[in-house]
Amino acid sequence: MMPGWRWCSPVCGISGTDHVRPDQTESKNVKPTLITALLTLLFDQLVKIAVVEWAGLKTLGLIEVWPPYLSFRMAWNTGVNFGLFANDAGVMRWILVTLALAISAWLLVWSRSMGSQIARLSAGLVIGGAIGNSLDRLIYGAVADFLNMSCCGFDNPYAFNVADIAIFLGAFGLVLYANKQDKHA
Repeated sequence: MMPGWRWCSPVCGISGTDHVRPDQTESKNVKPTLITALLTLLFDQLVKIAVVEWAGLKTLGLIEVWPPYLSFRMAWNTGVNFGLFANDAGVMRWILVTLALAISAWLLVWSRSMGSQIARLSAGLVIGGAIGNSLDRLIYGAVADFLNMSCCGFDNPYAFNVADIAIFLGAFGLVLYANKQDKHA
């Protein structure tokens, strides 16, 4: 729409996107990605504050929630998944934060070209989870993992967090939908 012509929109039938092709407005929209990333980040951090700080898991180490299926077991992860690359925690901390932020920025740029709403939401899950775990590294020096699930005589030694779940679901969504187009597109 031409500047100063806002009055004409309801009268003349001119909208602000008449000069833009529909595929341009849809593919350039990063708002769903950003909103999903922000909500994921907020939820992850609120859950961590509630469990690690308020419920005292940081000092207790273990809270049985629904034995034997779910417990909160404090684990400080200085590496990546399952503690891999946790040797030089000081240097690795900054490498992993930088890597997570670089991947998040790349995903945000890539999401502009995604033709699928599910793919953009999936990118937001990965971004929010990556930034959530990066915040842990900055605040605590390690990622606060605490969700531990076991079943049927199997004692799972590993812990994870909400950000890890978001990253996993987001990556799965990207694998399935990154190259798809929404039906209306």
